[in-house]
Amino acid sequence: MCGIVGAVQVGGPPPDPAILRRMAAALHHRGPDDEGYHTAPGVGLGVRRLSIIDVAGGHQPLANEDGTIWVVGNGEIYNHRALRAALTARGHRFRTGSDIEVVVHAYEEHGEAFVEHLWGMFALAIWDSRRQRLLLARDRVGEKPLLYAPVPGGLVFASEFAALLAHPAVPRAVEPRAIYHYLHFGYVPAPLSAFAGVYKLPPARLLVWEAGAQRQQRYWQVAYAPKVSWPEEEAAERLRALLRDAVRLRLMSEVPLGALLSGGVDSSTVVALMAEATSVPVPTFSIGFSHRDYDELAYARLVAQRFGTSHHELVVEPSATAVLPALVRHYGEPFADSSAVPTWYVAQLTRQHVTVALTGDGGDEAFAGYDRYQAALVAARLDRLPAPARRLAGRGGHLLPQWGGRWSPWRRAQRWLTALPLAPAERYLRWVGLCAEEVRAALLAPAFAHQVAAERPAALLAEAWGLTAGGQPLDALLAADRELYLPNDLLVKVDIATMAHSLEARAPFLDHRVLEFAARLPARLQRRGASGKYLLKRAMADFLPEEILRRRKMGFGVPLAAWLRGPLARRLRETLLAPQSLRRGYFRPAVVRRLVDEHVAGRADHAALLWALLVLEEWHAAFIEGPLASPAPPARGPYTLSTRNP
Repeated sequence: MCGIVGAVQVGGPPPDPAILRRMAAALHHRGPDDEGYHTAPGVGLGVRRLSIIDVAGGHQPLANEDGTIWVVGNGEIYNHRALRAALTARGHRFRTGSDIEVVVHAYEEHGEAFVEHLWGMFALAIWDSRRQRLLLARDRVGEKPLLYAPVPGGLVFASEFAALLAHPAVPRAVEPRAIYHYLHFGYVPAPLSAFAGVYKLPPARLLVWEAGAQRQQRYWQVAYAPKVSWPEEEAAERLRALLRDAVRLRLMSEVPLGALLSGGVDSSTVVALMAEATSVPVPTFSIGFSHRDYDELAYARLVAQRFGTSHHELVVEPSATAVLPALVRHYGEPFADSSAVPTWYVAQLTRQHVTVALTGDGGDEAFAGYDRYQAALVAARLDRLPAPARRLAGRGGHLLPQWGGRWSPWRRAQRWLTALPLAPAERYLRWVGLCAEEVRAALLAPAFAHQVAAERPAALLAEAWGLTAGGQPLDALLAADRELYLPNDLLVKVDIATMAHSLEARAPFLDHRVLEFAARLPARLQRRGASGKYLLKRAMADFLPEEILRRRKMGFGVPLAAWLRGPLARRLRETLLAPQSLRRGYFRPAVVRRLVDEHVAGRADHAALLWALLVLEEWHAAFIEGPLASPAPPARGPYTLSTRNP
């Protein structure tokens, strides 16, 4: 696991080594064990390394036999041993046991198709000096980040924003379109970034830069058809075998390894299969809250006891949000998923014991675990009703009281009914978005609204749904989350929070073979009634406690609404209502004041939107107005720590 940087220039001299080192220094947290550089006319590559595979000999950058092809890489190539054997049989000679070295020889052997042979999570840069060509590649799902910025006559790339912005040719100006999309999704969808002229390479993409021109191609796509017709038990057996192998591959490590355990089906499945594959207790790590609606520690303990893990816990308190400035600096652009806070702290706890941690990430997107899928499927069936009837139902939703907390049936019914009259993509966007469209429309300042009037966030969902044209309705929902939410939110959150603490996270559910298998399942094997993950639960029925299999999905969040009404209310007012914040030009000051007042007084729940505005303001202070510092060191946070050994 590493952080990578680089720059190329048509016919230019070697880049300034001091600039490369400054860029790489901003990634020290991603690779505290080692650093390396390669410079030559027209190119400079740099890397910070977290040593996990071939700890002693895997120094990067790595080259082919005659030094004409160089690579720097971030991530893990899980099938590197099989690739090494095949390439050795073809006459290639290896100098190290590093998984990244296979990339150089795979490129020699297969050309641009090399990336199709790699299994794993990765962001790679290859320099081919014979052709003066740079290739950038990102893994199939988007587990590892890669940013780039075209500059006059060249291109600059890096793993994180702080490193990219350390290059003097990369400007630091706000991209208004990105801010607008952020206010819908809570994240900036690729390829946009919050900085004008800076882009994220989307997942499963290969970028080729040559002679000052670049082109991109997508090298992998999940196929949702044809659907399989296996009997349930056979399908369950096949799934168990795939997950066993995915876990086995991700146990490859020369350093201590454990698991993040929430107590949900996904992370519990990973821990169960890890325990089956190892002869020593698996170190497991869990977080909880004093707010009961958000606390899952009891379930995590149940799983830890079942599999005899070495279990560690922490309880996050409201004052944990003091880490927000450090979070903003590491994420590099506005990122409003408030679960980044507990993820940060569980990563900090985990790194005190291990260097690699397996997670259950991707299980919901593969096996239809979210409750909103059922809501969307029911709404889709009602689209056959006359439009006036659906509009009437929507008006009725606005009349329902906003009683209760996160799981209140009133709140759920209101959100569902008010979205019913909308087109499918707009409806789903309302359910996954930060706030209702009418709230956002009232919030935006007229000049800013005019500037971004051509943007259509719902079109991004519709584009993802187009990948499943003619398929079952559930496929469209899964495609939307796999194309947007998974790579732009969930995986960004986990990568940045874990790597900030020099911790590598691995996700067996994101094995491309598992995703391809899940995509071809008929809906009856994905969901039964209101319950998701039908086949996964069937496959793990003999492994997991019944309480885990039957429990209602809780999700991973923080009691944000209560925090912003209580311990964080003062900070909310002081930040969002400060003169410099109200002068940004994005929002109507009177509406910002109203949103804050309504939420703090308990008359409405604007927590998700207000948190997004708070993060946006912190980002402006860190990256736009003040001098950009290196990412803040991991902050020690207010939490209660205990170690349990069931």
